[in-house]
Amino acid sequence: MAFRGARREPAEQSGRPHRRLSAVALAAVLVALSVVVVTGRATGSGPTRCESFAADSVARAGAVSGAGEDLLVIGDSWTAGLGLDDPTRSWTARLPGRVHAAGFSGSGFSAGASGCGPQVSFAARARAALRPLPAGTPVVVAGGLNDWDMSAAEIAAGFERLLGQLDGHPLTVVGPAAAPARSAYVPRVEGLLERLCAEHGVRFVAVSDLSLDYLPDLLHLTPAGHAAFGDAVAVRLSTDA
Repeated sequence: MAFRGARREPAEQSGRPHRRLSAVALAAVLVALSVVVVTGRATGSGPTRCESFAADSVARAGAVSGAGEDLLVIGDSWTAGLGLDDPTRSWTARLPGRVHAAGFSGSGFSAGASGCGPQVSFAARARAALRPLPAGTPVVVAGGLNDWDMSAAEIAAGFERLLGQLDGHPLTVVGPAAAPARSAYVPRVEGLLERLCAEHGVRFVAVSDLSLDYLPDLLHLTPAGHAAFGDAVAVRLSTDA
């Protein structure tokens, strides 16, 4: 959730996640993200930021946590575990079930949320993330902090595209938390997402009331923050109507 080019601001769980994502699933993710590497290629020898985010996304997708029924989480850097020594301990690993994490740092609902291009938006990545999973796998889409400077029309358009990719899959949207670096923008984005969910009969889970531990950038979570966020979302997923 950290990057969109020059316009951007500077920026535990018990048990070990099981690295069980199939070769087919990894291939789907690699194909979906390969365009990021091609379009973001640096002229020097080092990887671009988009290339690093793409590699992190593939690595995180390869670490499936838990056991039981499949659950797909589509999100941004919080889902990808940006800033953690062990990204597999991002908040999604606290959720029940066999959790697949499709996170890409800097991405959001709107096509313009990321400087890496529209191909990393939630909607653009949804189909590839779902391809290896059983029909009807529930999906949680979590984010909104990277849509802080996008217009309502742009966010709504991205939301509509997302719904088009998730037909037949139960969907829950988890709104943005009140990260201090962008807390002033959260009420607008949260309110818009909640309204869109109500209009389309989608379950919405608000999390802006949570008090969480953040890294010095005041945007990304510490390990303790991830644990608290994941636990809170798990409780709300199990209790919210």
